Amino acid sequence: MINIWKSYDKKIENARILNMQSWALNLQWFESMQTHKAKVKMNSLVHFKAGAIILGILYMLFLSILIYGNQLKNIYFTFSLALILLITIIVTGVYIKHIVLIKQIRYTESITNTQEDLSRLQSSTIKIARIAWLQMPLYTTWFWNSNWIIHDPLSFWLIAFPVTLLFTLLAIWLYNNMSLKNMNKKWFKTLFNTPEWKSVRKSMEFIKEIELFKEELI
Repeated sequence: MINIWKSYDKKIENARILNMQSWALNLQWFESMQTHKAKVKMNSLVHFKAGAIILGILYMLFLSILIYGNQLKNIYFTFSLALILLITIIVTGVYIKHIVLIKQIRYTESITNTQEDLSRLQSSTIKIARIAWLQMPLYTTWFWNSNWIIHDPLSFWLIAFPVTLLFTLLAIWLYNNMSLKNMNKKWFKTLFNTPEWKSVRKSMEFIKEIELFKEELI
């Protein structure tokens, strides 16, 4: 009876070891698959941001030429384009920072570290989007001029100024409301329906699924 009992215990132990080995192999395979998917998404995001950086630099050169050519002849034109240029410089700089952050992500480290890196990228994406939207009313003021205000005040104060005020209020509202707490709202999803945002969200989902897979195995 003792021998039978020992033999039974040994079989149970062997089965437990095999189950643990199978669990480890399944987890390793799933982690490898999910991290690969996340890497592919992040690599596509790097290409997207690199293209945006090139366009940003070209746009900055274009704005600089316009500002220089104006020579302060129209203060509204110069002021509007100067602020747009400043915001474009900030956005382009942050995009460069994002590429550096993406390249620094180490998917072989703990899932927690990877999630933290992706969360920082997601948070920074929202912050820079808030800043980018602040330039919206400036596109309604660059063509203002003193002659228009003096000689045709009716059209200026009844049409141009209200439009600028409306876009200014909208830009302020977006700046104050763009946050993770509103990410499930329809207007947020519409504004962030971009390859940039989708890549980050999808990568976070891939990494999150690893935790869920662990829980299912346990």
